[in-house]
Amino acid sequence: MLIPLSWLKDFVDIDIPPELLAETLTAAGLEVDKITYIGVPQTQPAHLHATFKQDVRYPKSDHLVWDREKLLWGAVKEVKAHPNADRLVLAMVDYGADALEQCVTGAPNLFEFKDQGPLPQPLYTVIALEGAEVWDGHSDEPKRMILKERPLRGIPNRSMVCSDKELGISDEHEGIMLFHEDLGHKPGTPAQDVLGDVVLNVELTPNLARAFSVFGVAREVASLLDKPLRAPAYDVVMDGAPIDGHVAIDIRNPELNPRFTLSLLRDITIKPSPDWLQRRLKLVGQRPINNIVDVTNYLTFELGQPLHAFDYDKLVARAGGKAPTIITRLPEPGEKLETLDEVTRTLDPHNILVCDTAGVLSLGGVIGGAETEISDTTKDVLLEAASWQFINIRRTMSTQKVFTDAGARFSRGVHPSQAILGVKRGIELMRQISGGVVAKGIIDEYPLPPETVRVALTQFEIDRILGVHFSAEEAAALLRRGGFEVTVEGETLHVTAPDSRMDISSDPIIGQADLIEEIARISGYAAIPNTIIADEMPDQRPNPAIEREEKARDLLVALGLRENISYRMTTPEREAQLVPPGMASSLPEADYVRLANPISAEKTVMRHTLLISLLENARANARFNERQQLFEIGNVYLKLGKAPLPDEPRKLGILMVGKRGVPGWMHGEESGTVDFFDLKGVIEGLLDGLHIEGASYARAEHTSFHPGRSAQLVLDGQGAGVFGELHPMIARTFGFEDMPVQAAELDLEALLAKTDPLHDVQPLPLTPPVFQDIAFIVKESVTAAQAEDVIRKAGGDLLKGVQLFDVYTGEPVPAGHKSLAYNLTYQTDERTLTDKEVASVHAKIVKLCERELGAQLRA
Repeated sequence: MLIPLSWLKDFVDIDIPPELLAETLTAAGLEVDKITYIGVPQTQPAHLHATFKQDVRYPKSDHLVWDREKLLWGAVKEVKAHPNADRLVLAMVDYGADALEQCVTGAPNLFEFKDQGPLPQPLYTVIALEGAEVWDGHSDEPKRMILKERPLRGIPNRSMVCSDKELGISDEHEGIMLFHEDLGHKPGTPAQDVLGDVVLNVELTPNLARAFSVFGVAREVASLLDKPLRAPAYDVVMDGAPIDGHVAIDIRNPELNPRFTLSLLRDITIKPSPDWLQRRLKLVGQRPINNIVDVTNYLTFELGQPLHAFDYDKLVARAGGKAPTIITRLPEPGEKLETLDEVTRTLDPHNILVCDTAGVLSLGGVIGGAETEISDTTKDVLLEAASWQFINIRRTMSTQKVFTDAGARFSRGVHPSQAILGVKRGIELMRQISGGVVAKGIIDEYPLPPETVRVALTQFEIDRILGVHFSAEEAAALLRRGGFEVTVEGETLHVTAPDSRMDISSDPIIGQADLIEEIARISGYAAIPNTIIADEMPDQRPNPAIEREEKARDLLVALGLRENISYRMTTPEREAQLVPPGMASSLPEADYVRLANPISAEKTVMRHTLLISLLENARANARFNERQQLFEIGNVYLKLGKAPLPDEPRKLGILMVGKRGVPGWMHGEESGTVDFFDLKGVIEGLLDGLHIEGASYARAEHTSFHPGRSAQLVLDGQGAGVFGELHPMIARTFGFEDMPVQAAELDLEALLAKTDPLHDVQPLPLTPPVFQDIAFIVKESVTAAQAEDVIRKAGGDLLKGVQLFDVYTGEPVPAGHKSLAYNLTYQTDERTLTDKEVASVHAKIVKLCERELGAQLRA
């Protein structure tokens, strides 16, 4: 938010340089990320250090500093025709010298005053005398120039009346800068003293709603610098007939609209706003429109209380000539509204509206409607100042995709007490600059006042949390600087939070923490010394669930995978991409947990699976890296009937696609594409690292996976997840048409539950092993796992290792059969095995496989 220093000084005296003020605000949480100088010089770091004993360094600014002797405040007394040029005029300018200065100019906004003789009311501008440095207004590139005397169409010219662009204020160069008021300064005053300014760009976090205005920042400055705060004037001259009977208010949803106020201004004249008001609006990035609309915008930035002005006569016409009733309510089905941005909006069920008996008038707290807006023919104005529930406003802006200055403030929170102040301040400013008459009284409906926040805070708690001593009186004085009401009883502070501090919690514990933070912030974080914590360290207790999860992460990284972290929100339509068309889904059948206030249309429900985020991220990254090996650990959310909370099991997702290894001189450019067995190897490595025994694999039937290239992980007879090659149709959906995608989604809860920290370990062997190979021909229905179980059972204690190294089908293996070949390792620590002992065990393996599997030893 832009904060002009000249506006800020209306409310608080500032006796430190802008750079030091910016540093002070930033240290207190209001980050100033940029300082814009308008005509005034930047304070040098050496001066800051010498005068204020602080080192404050902001980037050196290359802005134009206005010469105090040659760029002056001038009054245009007369505009004469140029004798030799129709497109030039002669501006006669008083800049405090003995005679008027003649400036030759082509400014089109002076032509209407040409040849009228001495002007009854001077026009005010900035005059640049010979030798002044200004920006070249006719150059497309930023370029400075020194003003020199030269004739223009035969008329000598040594000075210039300036445009915004030539002074470096903006890019506007359609005419010179013109004011119809002297802004309180005599001709000849240095332009620096009249229009010079410094604008701070303050970046506000959502918890700083109190500072979303010039007065709000002034309140912060007053507390930080220990200066008195001057509030704006809220007195109103009400000379008109009473407002009672001319308008009524009907609030139907107080929880969404706790307060609504109205004031009536009659017999106004719509015209441009005064120069001071237009200038301030431009400094904060607003475009002046007319005197009524400008006041509503002005109060939005000055007080942080947005206002809305209705054409009262249009409301009366909509009410059939009767007094209108302003209604705040939720929309009826199918209702629409054309807003001020000329967009016709279909209203959502949660949009709080401002209506009358004829229909919708505006989107409450966000944007007005076109039908009752202020126009050039408006004579009577009905001014609204209201309070709105901030979450509802935030949701409305999101779903309606409309973002306004009013909505930005209401969506962060504006206290209902500000409504009456805003309507008083606004209606009086409108009266002063429009010539109207304010009706006596204000219509104020306040059905749901918030509770006052009161917190008891002890000196002991302040010292304990901050680690630095503050007496009760010192702490109370700091809080009073922040606008808090404080009474001290012994070592206890009884604190009442001001209405502006909606961030102070009423919870006794959280409220104490909020106040202690405020004491430290106002005192200055830099004043807190570095100390060692005085409290005893709490007992350190293990957290097995977290430790085992981190162990799984470490193992997966060691296996060559990278962790994927993604949002846990998705949409049903996105997850539906994991089911091939025409097939029944194997994804969880539970209902989705739906978000009441989704942050976007792509994040409306809590996810049921990790696969969708892995695939979407892989698709996005495939432009940069074909080889991707990823994993993600996170919760999925399964709604359980009418239970208040969903089931949130932890899952492990894995995705592998592309080359098996990183291309390089060791592996060559062709390392092959990852397949089912690469993924299975990763899972086996994970199980081995977690010391999980007894895992087995079974054929999987899951619609998201290839029907013949996927498997189910089984632990203790229960399925613990599915892995394998993704179904080709789904792979194509995500742009992987030419390479298989290997994926897994495992039940992390089941895996970690099988992890035993007290696992068995074996010493290094003392005797040499004996290696032998064996190959069987079995029916295709026999799995490798079944064959391995039989081999291990027959081998007994002497068989230390079994490793499948080949699966073969085709000649000379009979049709319907396959060949399974294993590496067998025999070993015992008791002795070195003889050939006879190994042959005996080997024969047992052959016999048992023949009997239980119908296997035939392959020569």
